[in-house]
Amino acid sequence: MNFQLRKQHLLATLEQHGSLEVTETARQLQTTPITIRRDLAHLAAKGLLVRTHGGAVRPHVANAPVAFHRKAAANLAQKEHICRLAAAQIADGDTIFIDCGSTTFPLCPLIRHRKIRVVTNSLPVLFELAGSAVQVVVAGGEVDAERQAMHGLVAVEQLRRYQVDKAFLGVDGLSLRRGLSANSEQEASISLAAAAAARHVYLLCDASKLERDKYFQFAPLSLVGTLVTDPAAPAALVAQYREAGLLVLV
Repeated sequence: MNFQLRKQHLLATLEQHGSLEVTETARQLQTTPITIRRDLAHLAAKGLLVRTHGGAVRPHVANAPVAFHRKAAANLAQKEHICRLAAAQIADGDTIFIDCGSTTFPLCPLIRHRKIRVVTNSLPVLFELAGSAVQVVVAGGEVDAERQAMHGLVAVEQLRRYQVDKAFLGVDGLSLRRGLSANSEQEASISLAAAAAARHVYLLCDASKLERDKYFQFAPLSLVGTLVTDPAAPAALVAQYREAGLLVLV
């Protein structure tokens, strides 16, 4: 198959699914992954797609939508405080995971200068750190355009292959009784895979989410090593989380 036919297939796949993987595309077209990577590089240079680790996404998917920025702007001062505390836990040479949540996103400008590796399923994190001192690895999978993230079985399987020093996770709800809860099973599966790959798990959670239970409970408090929150968290509640076995940074 010549380049023009491969190009049509690649662009049609991106139009239909939002993303593609090099290995699977090479199998479908009965060619080599090297050929597909070369094709993707050519199309990326023309602005027809954006490369990711192991594949590509459509250009408009790569631009963080208004919905993400609106969510990221909520409780921004608290999130920035939390991320300053979290950034202080990162050492040069670390390999870390940053999830797709709006609470973890403000970590990016604080670590752009660091000689570290970041594994992420977040497109905003990818584009914020691209071109910085950070080496970025994207866990590929299905593109969730609303969340600006990679989800699904492929992303989970890829995360299982990695070993990271520290995972920085957000959460929709946290409580002493039910542990970690989420609004989405997809997000929960990514959090579980990242936590399993990490030597230490940091949960970045502003005070408004403490003692809030969401639809899907997916992990006990013991999944977390350190809870990072903001000064609005009640001191008595912070003490209870510490009694439950968590390190807490406020």
